[in-house]
Amino acid sequence: MADPTDHAPRPDVAAEVVDLCRDLIRIDTSNYGDTEGPGERKAAEHVAALLDEVGITAEVIETAPGRANVLARWGGEPRGGAPREDAMLVHGHLDVVPAAAEDWQVHPFSGEVRDGYVWGRGAVDMKDFDAMLLSVVRARQRAGRVPQRPVVLCFTADEEAGGHQGAEVLVREHREWFEGCTEAIGEVGGFSTTVRGRRLYLIEAAEKGMAWMRLTARGTAGHGSMINRDNAVTRLAGAVARIGAQEWPVQLTPAMQTLLAAVAELAGTEATPENAEALVEEFGGAARMIGATLRNSVNPTMLGAGYKVNVIPSEATAHLDGRFLPGYEDEFFATLAELAGDGVDIEFLSRQAPWETPYDGALVDAMTASLLAEDPDALVAPYLMGAGTDAKHFTKLGMRTYGFAPLRLPDDLDFTALFHGVDERVPVDALQFGARVLDGFLDRV
Repeated sequence: MADPTDHAPRPDVAAEVVDLCRDLIRIDTSNYGDTEGPGERKAAEHVAALLDEVGITAEVIETAPGRANVLARWGGEPRGGAPREDAMLVHGHLDVVPAAAEDWQVHPFSGEVRDGYVWGRGAVDMKDFDAMLLSVVRARQRAGRVPQRPVVLCFTADEEAGGHQGAEVLVREHREWFEGCTEAIGEVGGFSTTVRGRRLYLIEAAEKGMAWMRLTARGTAGHGSMINRDNAVTRLAGAVARIGAQEWPVQLTPAMQTLLAAVAELAGTEATPENAEALVEEFGGAARMIGATLRNSVNPTMLGAGYKVNVIPSEATAHLDGRFLPGYEDEFFATLAELAGDGVDIEFLSRQAPWETPYDGALVDAMTASLLAEDPDALVAPYLMGAGTDAKHFTKLGMRTYGFAPLRLPDDLDFTALFHGVDERVPVDALQFGARVLDGFLDRV
């Protein structure tokens, strides 16, 4: 909590946020999930320079050629009383998914401002939050409003490919940076949606686990004109069809129970597993993302086999994207093995555990209060996210972790469609709102 006797002038924490966001978007950090792409080094050096400019010493840690992360310590200066030892981690990633310029209305790396929006790849995932954080930190540092609580600022590489060259390496090989960190905030939370005319801010308090898998079926090679009852393609196709058609049951985790209870109250009913899908439809466009958090899921995404039409191959492969709820991991993998069947091997390309943080305590109170200070008539509730973030790695260190990148969004904006989508953009006033909320949040933690 900020010292109430601190009378340092309150700076305009949103003054730079739009320009910072545009500058970050203009640095192409496309992550193709392999060794291709520009990497994050240029963006990391830019962020480090922005911090160094206001007297915050930053370190750039390269985990592979061009794959760069930025770490800095800020705050932790007591003004009367004993210093705080419970640090807070604030993290955002610098990489973005690729974008095909010919599909966009504007060039995806232009950072153009049009119709009240900042356009470009990363505008919502997640250079918007990086810009909000930098704008707030730089303004507060210049004004001498340094938080009493120690803060670790972390800008990572490779989040879009699982964090294996970013947060995973930092947690494994640079753990000293996170000593004392008991709580963390990061992306994909604190944004608004509208339910029955009421603005509702969603704070991420849980994530599904992730399993990227390769299925391999083997059989007997032969001529395409002959009978072959040991056909790898047939065996694989059956497994993929069974997995893709699986109807996973609705299973409500604590975060989703709390969220759906809030929606049910607005709808004049009670939340149950039976009406959970109907309640999710109350979110409109956001139902696309929130609906994925009611059950486990597996989507086949890639198929491969053979090299000639009249040759039966000895091997066929498929790639799957599996997501599983906290507390249901064993059930998920047992069902998956049964659906795959005999003669089909499952190899994990990336397997990351789910997590869920209790939605209570001082940090939750601070997030809620900072949102309501800027939007008093709104509601705030937790949710579980179906995709993955760097939080999966930081929770391994025992931190209470939340997604809190606050944005007040127009009712008619299909925000969740912009994640990895064409014409990604963020409202200018949402960036400014987010900077003010983060400023208030830092006063309360």
